[in-house]
Amino acid sequence: MFESLKKPATIFICFALTASTLLVFWQVRTFDFVSYDDDDYVYNNQHVSGGLTAENIRWAFTSGKAANWHPLTWLSLMLDCQMFGVNPGRTHLVNVFLHLINTLLLFAVFRKMTGSLWPSAFVAAAFALHPMHVESVVWVTERKDVLSTLFLLLTLAAYAGYIKRPSVFKYIASLILFALGLMSKPMLVTLPIVLLLLDYWPLNRLDSMPAKTSGRQPRKPALSPDRRALWYRIGIEKIPFFALAALSSGITFIVQRAGGAMIDVTVLPLQDRVANIFLSYSRYMGKLFWPQNLAVFYPFDAYRFSFLQIALCAILLLSISVFVIRFGRTQRYLPVGWLWFVITLIPVIGLVQVGSQAFADRYTYIPYIGLFVMIAWGLPELCSKWPQRNAALGVTAAFVLTALGLAAYRQAGYWNNSIALFSHATEVTQNNYRIFNHLGVAYGNLNRWPEAREAFQQSIRIKPDFAEAYSNLGNAYSYLDRNQEAIEACKQAIQLKPDFAEAPNNLGNAYLNLGRYPEAIEAYRQAIRLKPDCADTHYNLGIVYGCLGLWPEAIEAYGQAIRIKPNYSEAHNNLGNAYLHLGRWQEAVEPCTQSIRIRPDFAEAHYNLGNAYANLGRWQEAVEAYRQAIRIRPDYPEAHKNLGICQKAIEAANQPRE
Repeated sequence: MFESLKKPATIFICFALTASTLLVFWQVRTFDFVSYDDDDYVYNNQHVSGGLTAENIRWAFTSGKAANWHPLTWLSLMLDCQMFGVNPGRTHLVNVFLHLINTLLLFAVFRKMTGSLWPSAFVAAAFALHPMHVESVVWVTERKDVLSTLFLLLTLAAYAGYIKRPSVFKYIASLILFALGLMSKPMLVTLPIVLLLLDYWPLNRLDSMPAKTSGRQPRKPALSPDRRALWYRIGIEKIPFFALAALSSGITFIVQRAGGAMIDVTVLPLQDRVANIFLSYSRYMGKLFWPQNLAVFYPFDAYRFSFLQIALCAILLLSISVFVIRFGRTQRYLPVGWLWFVITLIPVIGLVQVGSQAFADRYTYIPYIGLFVMIAWGLPELCSKWPQRNAALGVTAAFVLTALGLAAYRQAGYWNNSIALFSHATEVTQNNYRIFNHLGVAYGNLNRWPEAREAFQQSIRIKPDFAEAYSNLGNAYSYLDRNQEAIEACKQAIQLKPDFAEAPNNLGNAYLNLGRYPEAIEAYRQAIRLKPDCADTHYNLGIVYGCLGLWPEAIEAYGQAIRIKPNYSEAHNNLGNAYLHLGRWQEAVEPCTQSIRIRPDFAEAHYNLGNAYANLGRWQEAVEAYRQAIRIRPDYPEAHKNLGICQKAIEAANQPRE
């Protein structure tokens, strides 16, 4: 496939694609994770952050976390953590390099299949630089987009090689690559239909043999035995692809239903979903040509549009479909590009609604390729009679791609951190209650609680029945030492959504702050009943037991938190502290040591370890632990005091006896 890449023009194109892509996206090396799924995918996911271990690999293939089954995506993120640690900048760069590989592969695949150099280059450049693709590249969570597209393009390359020179090896290779793509993101289930489209153009496998005619009047071509055999062969060879797609669809349906990601038809009526389909297709086409006001989340708002607007969108889609069918026999790229766009969007268009977004930028990462194809081959043909066609098209393409690159660079900058991302989204969308809630969480992560409270209140003003915002508002009030207001907000969240485990957990925090320990215990137990695998709730329950002096119960609660989240440094430290209160000095050493292994700068863990050593009479080790606690926190009075006691004990032990 790559023998033509040695030509000077092709080398120049590859260099230009590489340079422009890196110019736009190199900035991400300094970006942070965002508090929108990145926690579930990386930095709060112990299986991913733990790297490639046998247990984590097993988890990747058996987990339905994030309401998806995409084991290769998990494995790729584990590999990042294995190589770089939990490093957001380098993880971002891996996404960028995968996007760059996809860009070059897209150019090579279409160059080989079509034989057209510059149209293939335009498709690849638009793919690389379009602002609607920024989300797929710079959002760590969307590793599944860039990774699955890599396997999609490799599948197309293997399939094109199989068509040119059929062999069992190439056919099996394309099937394996397709399976790997599905294990990266199940959105690839429409790929078998894409292969049929490519059979029509540019591979031209469906050409019929011309039938003989008598006289000047043409008659309908006969279906020759050779053509029947070709259709039969094409159909048979796609069956394994469709079988893999069906298997992936079944797994995805089960996992998303079990994960609660699917929106019930009673919550979002079918007529609203259908209306949103027409609106979304039209929006995607509009943002292809005018990619402005892009946001990480667009609230579902089909109900706010009139019947006339929806009807106009439907007429637009129907008109384009009629147009491409009308001219599709001579300009085959038109139906192929249009159907590529329409069909590859079907899994995420919202007929089966997953999540509460109306549409998403990331969903265009693969579908836009079809529209790029229509433009890249359609405009030159439309301008075929212009005397200076090549120059005009070249200048226009350069201008358009430069504008796209500048817009993409600016859009990527909004992903620098959570505050910038969510603040921008609130500015370019209306009534975005979910993003105000996420903005509040981001402020809370920075201990900017007054701003967090205002963001949660704004979310509630937009949607007064939004339980998550009430729960988070209660948490903010707790940190602002307004615990009675926190209790009221959390109770409101529980009333709105009784099965929302975070609300009773936050209610327990407010009771804990007020010293109302029995009520705190009951709230935490309610949260555990709703969500037994929440390590934080077990940890909080352990704190309450410790406040009551119920140290055996505290040990059990901390142990449960650690079983759920083995790298929970605070739980290990508190477990060690509980053993100290029971006089179980030797048992206290291990959890304190483990806490320090996870978090070396945890001064309290060093202090508790010193206490354990001191009570065991291991004075020198106690001195070193206290000194380490003081190096981390110079104003630690208890550590200074105990250090002095240990040093005196060592001096007394070293004095000669009379």
